[in-house]
Amino acid sequence: MSELRLILFDVDGTLVDSQGDIVASMTRAFEGEGLEAPTREATLSIVGLSLEVAIPQLAPGLDASAYDRMVAGYKAAYMELRAAQGSQKSSPLYPYARDVLDQLATIDHYLLGVATGKSRRGLDALLAGHGMTKMFLTQQVSDHHPSKPHPAMVLAALSETGVAPENAVMIGDTSFDMQMARAAGVRALGVGWGYHKPEDLEPHADAVIHDFRDLPGAIDRIWESER
Repeated sequence: MSELRLILFDVDGTLVDSQGDIVASMTRAFEGEGLEAPTREATLSIVGLSLEVAIPQLAPGLDASAYDRMVAGYKAAYMELRAAQGSQKSSPLYPYARDVLDQLATIDHYLLGVATGKSRRGLDALLAGHGMTKMFLTQQVSDHHPSKPHPAMVLAALSETGVAPENAVMIGDTSFDMQMARAAGVRALGVGWGYHKPEDLEPHADAVIHDFRDLPGAIDRIWESER
């Protein structure tokens, strides 16, 4: 009988392309404080971090109350945009993502999970909108953990599933995902279609892929390399 394997996914930039709403929400958060909005590139560079960590990086030197208002403003704007369009338009799945997820879910010894900078409410809404509420056995969100790249999310997922670190892989589009995987002692697989440049992932990743259809083979190769 095969050992259980845990496949953890980041969400924004890995499973779904939510950059339009992310940039628009961050712009609204800054404008609410009378600040010039960051560039698209700057905003996408912090995707994956918890908002409480990301916003001070984009606007250093403000007081705590300003950051609290900006976090609240971002969340309100994001919810408004999602409600207006629905998750499938607001945060569409990347090409072939659903097909590959369905394929992986049929493999008995594979367990699927997520480790995301989204809130519990945000993740619940996204998964419901895509009909994937029951797809991920373990779901780690920003409400309960330090921001990436701290390994807490991955360690909690390992604990919940009983999977050993050597039998787990973290899949993500940012250097924060890769660094989190390394800190937790699991394998790291980068995807080149997200918000960080592939060359920023490569120093920390076991491999980087550029097409969702290549994911099952890349996972097999990562674990075969341990034999």
